[in-house]
Amino acid sequence: MRSTRYSRYTPTDAEGVDLDELMSQLADYLLQSGFHSQFLGIHELDTERTLEELRQAILEALEANHMLAQELERAMERNPEQADELLNQFLQNLIERLAEEGHIRVDQPPPPSQGHVDQEFDPRRARFELTDKALDFLGYKQLKELLGALGKSSFGRHDTKELSTGVEVVGAAKTYEFGDHLNLDITATLGASIKRRLKEGRGALDFPLELDYPDLQVHQSEYHSSCATAVLLDCSHSMILYGEDRFTPAKKVALALSHLIRTQYPGDSLHLVLFHDSAEEMPLGQLARAQVGPFYTNTREGLRLARKLLARENKDMRQIIMITDGKPSALTLEDGRIYKNAFGLDPLVVGETLKEVARCRRSGILINTFMLATDYSLVHFVHQVCAIARGKAYFTTPHTLGQYLLLDYVNRKSKRIH
Repeated sequence: MRSTRYSRYTPTDAEGVDLDELMSQLADYLLQSGFHSQFLGIHELDTERTLEELRQAILEALEANHMLAQELERAMERNPEQADELLNQFLQNLIERLAEEGHIRVDQPPPPSQGHVDQEFDPRRARFELTDKALDFLGYKQLKELLGALGKSSFGRHDTKELSTGVEVVGAAKTYEFGDHLNLDITATLGASIKRRLKEGRGALDFPLELDYPDLQVHQSEYHSSCATAVLLDCSHSMILYGEDRFTPAKKVALALSHLIRTQYPGDSLHLVLFHDSAEEMPLGQLARAQVGPFYTNTREGLRLARKLLARENKDMRQIIMITDGKPSALTLEDGRIYKNAFGLDPLVVGETLKEVARCRRSGILINTFMLATDYSLVHFVHQVCAIARGKAYFTTPHTLGQYLLLDYVNRKSKRIH
């Protein structure tokens, strides 16, 4: 007769590790942009990472933050000859937990072909990539850190000084017009009917009380506007040069802004555009894998692509948030060739870029620029952009970029720049 024996569940050492805390500690590694490989050629950078690299990053995070299980440390001390095996099994269990809970997706390497029997099958060559759940979590953690630095605040939708008809009552009633929400103010409607009957010389309280179309009064509520945003990220090589990684903080801010919009401003939309020698739109789900390169900065092409994307959006407000650290140094010509000049401010490149800024303004698109450098020529160029687009400029650092950007996005709830 078959029987089932139950025993007490004994968790493994890996199950005692807080995965949320571990993911927070791995954020810099998971979102790295090539800063530590800046001396390699752009085309030599490997944007795909292996499980062996992840295992090493987890080990460094655990040791740096004293997150190794005490039972594991004692077991390694008692059996020094098995220490490496115990540690590798512990790290493997952690990686399996990350995969089981949907933070990473593992792509196993293909087995060796029959024609190459001497080819060694190494599971450590397996690749992994972040899932949407992991990106959402990293965006949430980054947003929490940034807002924590800003102090107390309450975020809602984009408030304006205008009124509309809706459910949340804040103002006096108004006469119903076609297209309004039919949220009737019963008291005001009956009062309007009585006033009309008195003007017509009839008894005010004759029943049944007849209502006419002009008698209908509806509640007013605050009008909440919607906004379409295009974030332009400069990924030219200068974003990791000069001993400072400027691209990874920009990626973190983009993730935080995406989480903010999705959770607090559901009526808004967000596009992400990378610009370098040229420009392309990138899905937010692939942002973690974005690397710097190529070398030049084609600001005009980035603005042109963002303008086309925003032109499709039917929103009350449309804006471009441009994060860059360099002057325009490339231009896409009419025949598709890319003109490049990294020496000074080229009059042709700057002139065509400012023309595109003017086109954005004529399309009703506001441009806010976050400049991560303070060279005199760059400051002058940014001032020209602001003068044409009537936007704002912030000269900031990678450490304060997120605070300035989120403050600007939230502050647009209450005022517009004219």
